[in-house]
Amino acid sequence: MRADFPILRTLAHGKPLVYLDNGATTQKPQIVIDATDTYYSRENSNIHRGVYELSQLATTLYEESRIKIQKFINAAESREVIYTKGTTDSINLVASSLGRSTLKPGDEVLISHMEHHSNIVPWQLICEQTGAMLKVIPINEAGELIFEEFEKLLSPRTKIVSVVHVSNSLGTINPVKQIIDLAHKQGAVVLIDGAQWVAHGPTDVQALDCDFYAFSGHKIFGPTGIGILYGKAKLLDAMPPYQGGGDMISNVTFEKTTYNDLPYKFEAGTPNIAGGIVLGTAIDYVSNIGLEKIAAYEAELLAYAQARLAEIPGVRLIGTAKKKASVMSFITSGVHPHDLGVLLDLEGIAVRTGHHCCQPVMDRFHIPATARASMAAYNTRDDIDRFLAAVRKVTASYTPRPAQSAAPSSSNGKILFPPAVAESPEAAAQELLDNFDMLGDWQTRYQYLIEMGGKLPPMPKELKTDTTRVHGCQSVVHLYSQRDPKDKQVFNFIADSDADIVRGLIAILERLYAGQKADAVAKFDVETFFKEIGLDQHLSGGRRNGLSSMVSRIRTEAAEKV
Repeated sequence: MRADFPILRTLAHGKPLVYLDNGATTQKPQIVIDATDTYYSRENSNIHRGVYELSQLATTLYEESRIKIQKFINAAESREVIYTKGTTDSINLVASSLGRSTLKPGDEVLISHMEHHSNIVPWQLICEQTGAMLKVIPINEAGELIFEEFEKLLSPRTKIVSVVHVSNSLGTINPVKQIIDLAHKQGAVVLIDGAQWVAHGPTDVQALDCDFYAFSGHKIFGPTGIGILYGKAKLLDAMPPYQGGGDMISNVTFEKTTYNDLPYKFEAGTPNIAGGIVLGTAIDYVSNIGLEKIAAYEAELLAYAQARLAEIPGVRLIGTAKKKASVMSFITSGVHPHDLGVLLDLEGIAVRTGHHCCQPVMDRFHIPATARASMAAYNTRDDIDRFLAAVRKVTASYTPRPAQSAAPSSSNGKILFPPAVAESPEAAAQELLDNFDMLGDWQTRYQYLIEMGGKLPPMPKELKTDTTRVHGCQSVVHLYSQRDPKDKQVFNFIADSDADIVRGLIAILERLYAGQKADAVAKFDVETFFKEIGLDQHLSGGRRNGLSSMVSRIRTEAAEKV
């Protein structure tokens, strides 16, 4: 199987890639890559509309793929298989269509504490619009649902239960059949988020008796931008359309529109035709291997990996459920997950760090983030051994910054802002470029960043408020700015983070901006500078480390102070 995935033969920082971020997306086998190329080079046409041969071919392939998916999840009819953009889109469809049309004040929607944000926010929105209440099933220290509490929460007021099959942040496999049966006794409709399950074990929606089941193609070796919503035909028939447009209509006049039959009623506009067809190819690929074989192999690999990881001093697993899929979330004493993820990358190891779009889970365990290694069937013990060796190397050699690594940032209640280090941001940038040019490989550069972060004065606790918080996925960042009392045109700021590498990035921003004229700060082209210095990957938005958000806030506040 491993030989089918060309990306697994590539290098990361000059070392063979070990890809352990399968919970975010899986890699693609050559047969899927070839199928995508074949569609666009030989089969590309719009579907359901053209009378010419190419359109009919594309339509046939698209609908044949729907039938493959129907059989893969054992849906009763192909019309119960709705193409969507992914799991998030599928959940939003049900929340908006079913939720908005059926929920009323006093009704309740049940979700669990371990849900991905995509199975929280849509229900919050619909509850706000309808007056229904959102209730949460708690989890225990192992990351398992507290089933007795679930039973207590169920009542005749419960109209919808929406829970994850496998937790993306903890790996917990939920007893979804029991959940469905108990919810049905109260007359509730049940949606299962299967994004993290479908590639790891067989799915039989009729045996589960779920009302809806959602998953994404890119989590099962297929393309991005395509997903599936399974729904029982009687429910889908009764639900109003989610979106309006082409293909979901039967007849349109200015006075009235009648809607198409299932599944097309929920598939407005030109769909992701290539994605739908190629998802069928990915389903064929997995089915030929056998999900029972995949499940058995991954269970063995997970047991080996967890046992070995637990042997490393300072490591704490987050999520120790008795029934787990191929996810290991963990923290290490002295090394922030973001710092760990960056340093593992230098060893060729790809893991995910942050809250994994599960902030309530992190709050439950009183941690800001975890590192997550998530496995697929193409991973091997050699991958795990390299990963473990890299974790040992980082944790053994890493020297965290002391609690007070430099002079304090306040004196007698007065904030001590860093002074300007050059006459302009451009001059400061040139000094930094000269310094980085003298550094060698990325290992050295990141060590230099960590050292810069270690010299950053700590931010006074009283300044770390909701107002100063700069939201980022992998670290907590605070930023405070004000005008210089002696010169109102001078921009001063101070910032801090719980991750050392992010503190290093903050130190760079301080050298560029601190004590400079506000108009110069607002105009400085920091994006080009970070490209020149080789750190432009850190400017990818709030979900990485908050650097882009920091830059945006600095520019905005500097512009206000001109």
